[in-house]
Amino acid sequence: MQLRTLGNGACVVSAIGFGCAALSSAYGKADEATSLLTLRHALDLGVTLLDTSDAYGNGHNERLVGRAIAARRDQVVLCTKFGNRRGPNGERLGADGRPEHVRASCEASLARLGVECIDVYYQHRVDPKVPIEETMGAVRRLIEEGKVRHAGLCEAGAQTIRRAHAVQPLSVLQSEYSLWTR
Repeated sequence: MQLRTLGNGACVVSAIGFGCAALSSAYGKADEATSLLTLRHALDLGVTLLDTSDAYGNGHNERLVGRAIAARRDQVVLCTKFGNRRGPNGERLGADGRPEHVRASCEASLARLGVECIDVYYQHRVDPKVPIEETMGAVRRLIEEGKVRHAGLCEAGAQTIRRAHAVQPLSVLQSEYSLWTR
């Protein structure tokens, strides 16, 4: 598997990452045993980057990924996202970039994933009601505390990226490019 370097070079990942959303019914019902086998097979083939979110299956996806990597944590660059809130039935509640939500989401993700540190922590959707500087300040504090290694943003515009990067250097930018959005 070819490798790629993220950000300042401190994070090396497989050229092909594994987006885990579909393993928790993002595109229909998913079988948990098959999902675990699929994740483990991807790791066996050399995939090192796993991408999940606290919003996928209302946390189910993070628990599933945590189970799949429990014995192989040192082989995985674990990426998860925050700020795309869902209700108890999966309904979208909108973006939440408040610093207290960033911290609470991180603590919950760490517990669900069964890890002490998240390698890449992205803001899933930028919250237009909260200055990006406040959100990234909260992520910076999580990095300083050793709970997160690298920061990222999803679906953000250039000006927002510049403002965020001024507070906390970003290692990853994620934009959806799929058959669903073309």
